[in-house]
Amino acid sequence: MPNNYLTNPPLAEDELMAAIDIGSNSFHLAIARLDHGEVRKVVSMSEKVQLAAGLDANNILSAAAEQRGIDCLSRFVARLDAVPPKRIRVVATNALRQAKNANDFIARANVILPKPIEIISGREEARLIYLGVSHTNASTDKRLVIDIGGGSTEFIIGQGFDPLLTESLQMGCVAFTQKYFDDGNITKEAFTQAIAGARKEVLAISGRYQKAGWSSVVGSSGTIKAVRNVLVSKGWADAQERVTYQGVKKLEKLLIKIGNVDNIELEGVKAHRKAVFPAGVAVLRAVMKVLGISTITYSDGALREGVMYDMLGRFASEDVRDRSVLALIKRYSGDKKQAKKVVKTSRMLFEQVKEPLDLSEEDGDLLRRAAFLHEIGLAIGHSGYHKHSAYLLEYSDIPGFSQVDQKRMAQLMLNHRRKLKAETLEQACIIGGDQLVYLCLLLRLAVLAHHSRSDHELPALQLNIIDKNNDTNHWETSVADDSEHYTYLISDLESEIEQFAKWGVKLSVSRTQTPLQV
Repeated sequence: MPNNYLTNPPLAEDELMAAIDIGSNSFHLAIARLDHGEVRKVVSMSEKVQLAAGLDANNILSAAAEQRGIDCLSRFVARLDAVPPKRIRVVATNALRQAKNANDFIARANVILPKPIEIISGREEARLIYLGVSHTNASTDKRLVIDIGGGSTEFIIGQGFDPLLTESLQMGCVAFTQKYFDDGNITKEAFTQAIAGARKEVLAISGRYQKAGWSSVVGSSGTIKAVRNVLVSKGWADAQERVTYQGVKKLEKLLIKIGNVDNIELEGVKAHRKAVFPAGVAVLRAVMKVLGISTITYSDGALREGVMYDMLGRFASEDVRDRSVLALIKRYSGDKKQAKKVVKTSRMLFEQVKEPLDLSEEDGDLLRRAAFLHEIGLAIGHSGYHKHSAYLLEYSDIPGFSQVDQKRMAQLMLNHRRKLKAETLEQACIIGGDQLVYLCLLLRLAVLAHHSRSDHELPALQLNIIDKNNDTNHWETSVADDSEHYTYLISDLESEIEQFAKWGVKLSVSRTQTPLQV
C-alpha cells in the first residue's frame, strides 16, 4: 500500500481510530490517532484470554473460553465511546478460524461490539501483520517477517510496504503448549518433540522462502518480544539487541533447568505468558534452524497496527480490496468491458433504492465488487459458471477481505442468475441478513439488463420500492420506451417476476412513453 497519508490525509489529526485483535492467546485493543501520516497509539490494552486453550479435540470452543472472551470484549468496548464505529475494525484469527461453533461466540460478541467481527484467513492475517511491521519499522530491505501467535505462525517476505509472499502455519504457543507441555513440566524430551513438530511444519514452506530470499529478518508479537527481553537481560542478545540463534539455544537449556512453567521467573516474561513460553521458544528455535536464521530484530508493530493502516488506506481510497478485485479479473481473464457495464447499472439501481431498503455504502461497495467479479467462473466452465464464481470467491485467499466478506460475495455469485430457491434465501439471510438478499436481487437485475452483451445504450431503467406499512417487498421497474431494445429488456424483466416471488418480493414491470430521469 502506498504511504500517501501525508499528501492525502484520510483523517483529521484529532480523529481517533481503533482496532481489536481477537487472538488465539490474547485479545488486544489499540486506539490511535493520525500524527503526520503515522498511526500513534493513545490507548493500548491486552488481556490473556486463551481462546485456543478452550478448543477441544473436535474444535468446539468451550463455554468457559467463550465467556472469557465476551468479558474481555465488554471491557474493551467501555474504552471505545470516543471512536465512531466506521473507524473501528475487529478482526479474529486462528482460534475462531478453527472453532466449529465460532458463530455462537460471534453472535454474542456482535451484540456488544460497535462493529461486527471479521474472521480473517491466515494469509490475510500475514498481510496485515506485514503492513503493521513495515509502517512501524520503515525499510527498503527485502525482509522476512515472522509472527508466532497462539494458534498459528505467520511468515511474510516483503519489500517496502508490499508483501510478496505470505503463509500461515498451524503452530502456535498455545496449541503447542497443549500438545507438548500440557502438564507444565519443561523437559528435554518435550522440547525435542515440540521442535520436531514445528520443524515438520516449516519444512513445507522452506523451499519457496529460501528461493525468494531476504536480507533481514523481523519478528513481531508476544513470543518474540518476550524472548528478546530475556536474551537482552541475560546478555545473550547481540550488540543491536537482536534475538540470536545461539541465545535461543541457551534459553532452551535454561528453561529445561527451571523444570516447570510455575517456576519461570525471567525478566521480560510476564505472568500470563509463563505457561506458553516454552512452547513459543521451541517454535522459534525450529523456525530459525530450518530457515537458517542467525538473528531477528523485534518490531513492536503487528496485526492491530496493520489493521489500522489498512483502514487508513480504505479511507484514503487506496483500498487493497479494489486491487484484489482487479487482480482476480486479470487472473481469470474476465471480460472487463461487460463487467463495467454491470457495475454501472448495479450502482444506478443501488442509488435509486438504497434509502428505502436501508442499504449502506459498505453494501454498495460489496455490490460493486461482486458485479466486477460475477463472471470469473467462466474461466472454469460456462455451464453453471455462477457456482464456479461463488466457489472461487469463497475459498480463495483474497487480500483485504474477511471470510464473511467472501461468503457474502459468494452468495451474490450463486444467486445472480438461474432459478432462485427458498433454501438459498435462508442461507443468504443467515450470512448477510435482508441487506444481502436485496443486493442479490439488485445484481440479478443489473446482469439481466446486459444479458444481450450489446454495445447499444441501455434503455433508461428506473427501480422504485412501493413501501406500504414498512413493507419493502414490492419492487417496481420502469423501462423507457425510447430505444428499439426496450422490448427485449421488458421481456427479460418480466421473466424475473416468478423468480423474485420465490424470495417473497413482488416485482412489477411497466413501460413509459418518454425517457425517464435516472
